[in-house]
Amino acid sequence: MQSYLLAVDRFNSAIGKIFAWSIVVLTLVITFEVISRRVMGAPTTWAFDASYMLYGLLFMSAGAYTLSRNGHVRGDFLYRQWAPRTQAWLDLVLYIFFFFPGILALVYAGYVFFDLSYQTKETSSFSPDGLLLWPFKMIIPITGVLMAMQGVVEVLRCVICIRTGEWPQRQSDVEETEHLILAEAEANKVDVDRSQISVDEAKL
Repeated sequence: MQSYLLAVDRFNSAIGKIFAWSIVVLTLVITFEVISRRVMGAPTTWAFDASYMLYGLLFMSAGAYTLSRNGHVRGDFLYRQWAPRTQAWLDLVLYIFFFFPGILALVYAGYVFFDLSYQTKETSSFSPDGLLLWPFKMIIPITGVLMAMQGVVEVLRCVICIRTGEWPQRQSDVEETEHLILAEAEANKVDVDRSQISVDEAKL
């Protein structure tokens, strides 16, 4: 089971890291546009469309990757104080009643959105060149499918935690600064407690 969970984590991680390069392409596009406009006096007719498509691609493709790292923003000032089993029960309920209905709606609506764009060969109305929009809109249902795959993995993690009382391991790239600070504070607390014990023993 754990190997399956980590395999999906790795897959979504690879997708996220591949599409993360779109930020480099986006930077190059904007740089080229600025130079063309300010230096050469010849602004492009496609850079605006390309820039919002690349940003949208980056934003959407990072969804499943972020979920695999448990990195989405949430108000967890109470959540973090709860026992793992309580956290897992809450997550399970939220996934079933909110996450999956929303994601399935995204897949369905996104596919309809893409199909209409493809059938009509829709182009952008924001620039004279009118770049094709269907390749960009195709990312919407694909993102929904990836999010659904990762959601199944997260539900399985909730079930495992409910049974064992501990969250199963997940893939990780970097450690949150907050976690590092808390770990350091805990280590310092342990060192202080040990020092106090040593002082008390010396007094005895």
